[in-house]
Amino acid sequence: MGLLSGLTGQGYRCFFGEPTEDNQSAHPGMISGLADHVVVSWLFLRVLALIYIAAFASMAIQIEGLAGSGGILPIASKLDAIRQSIGVQGYWLYPTIFWLEASDPVLTAACVAGVVCGLAVLLDVLVRPALILCYIFYLSVTVACQDFTSFQWDMFLLEAGFLAIFLCSGSVIIVFLYRWLLFRFMFLGGLVKIASGDPTWRTLTALAYHYETQPLPSPLAWYAHHLPLWFHQASVAGVFLIELVIPFCVFMPRRLRSFAAWSFIGLQGCILLTGNYNFFNLLTIALCLFLFDDSALARLLGPAKVRRIREIAPEPGRLATALAAGLASIVLISNATLVWSSHDLDPPPWPLYALMQATLILGIANTYGPFAVMTTRRGEIEIEASMNGRDWFAYEFRYKPGKLDKQLMWMIPHQPRLDWQMWFAALRPGDPPYWFEGLMKGLEEANPAVISLFQRVPFPGQKPRSVRAKIYEYRYTDPGQRESTGHVWKREYLGLYWPGVRS
Repeated sequence: MGLLSGLTGQGYRCFFGEPTEDNQSAHPGMISGLADHVVVSWLFLRVLALIYIAAFASMAIQIEGLAGSGGILPIASKLDAIRQSIGVQGYWLYPTIFWLEASDPVLTAACVAGVVCGLAVLLDVLVRPALILCYIFYLSVTVACQDFTSFQWDMFLLEAGFLAIFLCSGSVIIVFLYRWLLFRFMFLGGLVKIASGDPTWRTLTALAYHYETQPLPSPLAWYAHHLPLWFHQASVAGVFLIELVIPFCVFMPRRLRSFAAWSFIGLQGCILLTGNYNFFNLLTIALCLFLFDDSALARLLGPAKVRRIREIAPEPGRLATALAAGLASIVLISNATLVWSSHDLDPPPWPLYALMQATLILGIANTYGPFAVMTTRRGEIEIEASMNGRDWFAYEFRYKPGKLDKQLMWMIPHQPRLDWQMWFAALRPGDPPYWFEGLMKGLEEANPAVISLFQRVPFPGQKPRSVRAKIYEYRYTDPGQRESTGHVWKREYLGLYWPGVRS
């Protein structure tokens, strides 16, 4: 049986046909401990498939504008420059299938293929090959889109997706690694808030700013912002409890694990309701499945479905267990080396450092720490175009704040990558990021791929004479102002962000 049994079965069917008679009796009843996660693993893969589908679909409608031949950061020219400067070493440092071909149709096709592979996992068709391809395609896309896929949740999905390839084998070691991933993500999220020394976290006032200054607030964020200060402070205290103390329950007995799971789900649910963070909250909630066991999900799926899943589940053999153990060693050693490297200690030995670098390049053992420093002021960049140098008209982004009466919205699990990066660009008004020049050049040339990233442009089908960018400070209106004007925002002009460029 061994690894071969981990490649068979409908729920875990990866290459071959129907399960064997031995495999059908591998899990005749409920067993306790880590081994009792057959149904949990099956369900997690289906949720992961939905997340993959959403992530690839979101990228498919943006990738040409971000990394296509006429995009903001063309990946084809980037790869050519890498090839000329460092040669074959670039293939390893920038792992992407687009070394073979990086035309616009191929970029889009890779995202569409990712959606198809996600559907295959969802429908129990060639699950392991589909998971391998999902990982390869997403790694390739993150390399291709450069700054626009430099977020922690992109690495989060890569790490979770890589582990999923081995989850097909049925090894309980992979269940442990998923718990370890969830622990790291939650605990480091709290640790960086303390380590950053940010005064808003220290005084428990961070959430008094967060709902107003986060990149893409939801419709509930305006209401959350106007809650009393004591409520925000109590909420921050709760965040510290959930992120710094409760994560240790991940490795405790069933009841404490269940408590941790519901605590994490509650926190992620609150973040999801008040902000748009694509699939990051959904993936964190999905990882919480590994804190439950099959008995907790039996009623959810029904006895017939549970019985079928358990009958076809693989019984891991020695090879599968050895591979899982090897993967666990790589992840744990890489994590330890990463901690070592981040402190002012002697450099780690070269083999450990090389292992750490390899896992970081492949996105399979990452470090996390979202919301380390709270932004207390909200800058917004408005891009304008003119045909005569006197009359200026604004470009309208699809999602980020612009017009003062533009209503907040939900867009989960979609992530508009340009809208997100505009938020980061506004954090440093005197130092625009290098990609911003590509954006302004694309608008100046009225490039269709770049224009497609916007809701409306001032002069459709025409090249403007000049383009420029201004920066404002945005703040929420108070309840009285919103009732009388209908405006969600009020703003104050701060100055030019990017001077006008004459065509």
